[in-house]
Amino acid sequence: MHLQESGEMYLESIYVLSEKNKPVRSIDVGEYLGYSKPSVSRAVGILKKGGYVVADKDGYLSLTDSGLEIAKKIYERHTTLTEFLIRLGVSRDAAVEDACKMEHDISDETFEALKRHAGKYAGK
Repeated sequence: MHLQESGEMYLESIYVLSEKNKPVRSIDVGEYLGYSKPSVSRAVGILKKGGYVVADKDGYLSLTDSGLEIAKKIYERHTTLTEFLIRLGVSRDAAVEDACKMEHDISDETFEALKRHAGKYAGK
């Protein structure tokens, strides 16, 4: 199942929220993204059917291995692209917004090239 940008955003959000060492519920995802409860409910249902997310008996969400892999990939792209744009002189707000758009469409090849290039200037 190929995920659309919105599905990737939900997975990334669940990942970010879970990294704060607290259980994640659909309502938390909705608040984080600014989406309505019905929208989140529908999206989480699709992600469950796709095998990316599971919910326990209390409604707490967890990423499956495949969901976690995608979430980490998108989050790495987001953080790397944000930092890259900031280093180019883009304001933090614009960099975050633009990175959010770019992270879903950039090819693996181009992203890896950007990472290598940025690494040369970051002493990595």
